[in-house]
Amino acid sequence: MSSIIEKLLTALRGGVREMGEAVMDADGVRAIEKEIDTAKGHIEDAKRSLTDVMAHKLEADATTKSLRLDIAKREAEALAALKQNDEALALQAAEKIAKLEADVNEQLAISRRYNEQIQRLKNNIQKAEKLIADNERDLAVVQTTDKVQKATLQIADSAAAHNANLGSARETLERIKRSQQMTDYQIEAGEELQAERNEDPLAKRLDAAGLTGDKHSARDILDRLKAQKS
Repeated sequence: MSSIIEKLLTALRGGVREMGEAVMDADGVRAIEKEIDTAKGHIEDAKRSLTDVMAHKLEADATTKSLRLDIAKREAEALAALKQNDEALALQAAEKIAKLEADVNEQLAISRRYNEQIQRLKNNIQKAEKLIADNERDLAVVQTTDKVQKATLQIADSAAAHNANLGSARETLERIKRSQQMTDYQIEAGEELQAERNEDPLAKRLDAAGLTGDKHSARDILDRLKAQKS
């Protein structure tokens, strides 16, 4: 499982192109998730084994405690026999004590082995849980980076398409403006031609020859006023 995660992280550090080839593989991501789930299942199995071993150790410790109580009882019996000078009875008690002490040593050895197994299981579980947590975190980074990059590419594509559309729209607007300007020129030219067609040809020729003077000039008015005075 860790080797797959390492490949993903290598791809992540390698750049966008490499990650696009290695990380964006949905099947690969699902395989990693399955590996993590499998590892979690193994940890649960290990925890159940740990519980079982701890129970056996408690049993061994309880047996040891019971044997020591028996030893204390036999020692009391042996001491009582010695006080009564009954060495034979004391010897019998001592023989039982020797067997009980051997049993205690055996139970202590069993308990030590159980304790070693417990510590080993605890360490392995702790390491495995840390590894899974690290892998889940790294996988989350990869998946988040995947989403961010996809969103970035979508934004870039959208922006490129938008810019292309804006450029096309700008060209269309410029073309419309040029067409409208040409229409204005055509209207103005038509109005000039119409004015020329409506103008009196004779008046135009007389005016051009300088034969059309203003009948109500200041000199004419002054002469008329002088005539009225006289």
